[in-house]
Amino acid sequence: MKRLAFKMKLKPGFAAEYKKRHNEIWPELKKLLYDAGVRDYSIFLDEETNVLFAVQKVVGDSGSQDLGKTEIVQKWWKFMADIMDTNPDNSPVSIPLPEVFHLD
Repeated sequence: MKRLAFKMKLKPGFAAEYKKRHNEIWPELKKLLYDAGVRDYSIFLDEETNVLFAVQKVVGDSGSQDLGKTEIVQKWWKFMADIMDTNPDNSPVSIPLPEVFHLD
């Protein structure tokens, strides 16, 4: 199982809404993530900077960042675009983070 991490940016004042939307994640999106090999996915918020830090454990060669061509992910991106920094296609601006240390 590999670990992936990336950061995104939340627009100011939307922390509660971001949490609400993720607490109500669509079942079909949750299934798509699981089917893609995502087994452990957490997102943390730095409230001082509005930076979202995401980490996931993945079985296989892909992760959530590889699902952008699917209809459900594009729909989710559009749903989230009003509260996050996004690219022209509504995908969140996402910066991969290299792992520099790990302790089991």
